[in-house]
Amino acid sequence: MTDRRTLLKGLAAAMLLPTRGWAAAGAPVWVAAARDPDGRHALHGIAADGGLTFAVPLPGRGHAAALHPERAEAVAFARRPGAFGVVLDCRTGAAIRSLTPPEGRQFNGHGAFSPDGTLLYTSEVAAEGSAGRVGIWDTRHYARVGEWDTGGIGPHDLRVRPDGTLVVANGGIATDPQDRTPLNLGTMRPNLATLDGGGTILTRQELPGALWANSIRHLALLEDGVAFAMQWQGDAAEPVPLLGIARGEDMATCGVPEQDAFAMQGYAGSIAAAGDAIVVTSPRGGVAMIHGRDGAHRVTLRRADVCGAAAGVDAPFTLTDGAGAIWAADTGGLRLMARHELAWDNHLIAVG
Repeated sequence: MTDRRTLLKGLAAAMLLPTRGWAAAGAPVWVAAARDPDGRHALHGIAADGGLTFAVPLPGRGHAAALHPERAEAVAFARRPGAFGVVLDCRTGAAIRSLTPPEGRQFNGHGAFSPDGTLLYTSEVAAEGSAGRVGIWDTRHYARVGEWDTGGIGPHDLRVRPDGTLVVANGGIATDPQDRTPLNLGTMRPNLATLDGGGTILTRQELPGALWANSIRHLALLEDGVAFAMQWQGDAAEPVPLLGIARGEDMATCGVPEQDAFAMQGYAGSIAAAGDAIVVTSPRGGVAMIHGRDGAHRVTLRRADVCGAAAGVDAPFTLTDGAGAIWAADTGGLRLMARHELAWDNHLIAVG
C-alpha cells in the first residue's frame, strides 16, 4: 500500500515534470501560418484577444496544420503540392520531426490526428495521375505505417470525427506533378468520401451533374453532417453555389443572391461552423459569407484578402486576412481584434 509520504513525494515529482499540453505553449485558441515582412515563414499561436503566444519557424510557406489533441504539437504542411510536413513542439519552438511522403506521393496541404492522438492522417496524391491517398503515421515517432485510398482524385482537406471516421474532400482535379497545371477540367468528378477507422470507404457522394466542375476543397464538421466549400473550375460568368451540406445520404448546395455569388469570384478559401452558423470566405473576392446551418444566406461581409476562418470566442467566428488583421465576425459585421506585421495564410485552426 502507498503511504502518505510516498504519495506526497510522487506528487512533488509530478509538479516538477514539464507539462506537454497546450497550456505550456501559452494556451492558444487558434494556430495559423504567416509570412513576416522579411519573408520568413512561421506557425503562430493566437490567444483569445488576438495576441500571439508563440512563433515557430517553418522551412517555407505553410498552409494548414494538424494539432495534437493532448500534446502541444503541431504538424505544419507546405502549401500544396508540397514535400514537407514538419512536427513542431509549440512549447519550445523545436522541430521534432520532418515528414516526407514516400516516393511518388505529395502532401496536399492538410492533415488530422485520430481522436486519441496515436495516429496522424495526411492528405496526399499519387504524383502521376493524382489518385487520392490518406497517409498514416504513428505519432510515437511519426513513422509512416501505411496508406489508404480516398476514393477519388486530388484530395485536399480531411477531417476526423470523434468516432474515428474520416471525411475527405476529393477535389477531382488531376494536376501536373511539377507545376500543378490542371489536366482533366473537362472530365473532373469531385466527391465527398467517408472512411472508417480501418480505411474502408463507407460513402462517396458526388455533386449533381451541372456542378461537376465545382471542386470540393475544404470541410467543416457538423453534429449531423459536414459542410463543404468549393472552387468553381467552369465558366466564370456562371454564379454557382460554393457552399454545400451533406447530411446522411442527402447532399445539397446552398445558393446565394446572384450579386453575392459573383462577389466570391468562384473561389471559397476556407470554411468554419459555430453554433447555428457556417462561414465561407473568399480571399479573391474579399468577402466572408455567413449562412445558417440550413444553408440559408444571412449576410456578406467585405474585407480584402480575408480567408482564415474558425469558431470564435466573443463572436461566432474569428477571421484572418493577408494584411495581418484578426477579426471577430457575426451577422452585424467585423470587429478588429488585433493586427500584426504578418501576412496570414489561408487557414486558421482552432485548438481542441
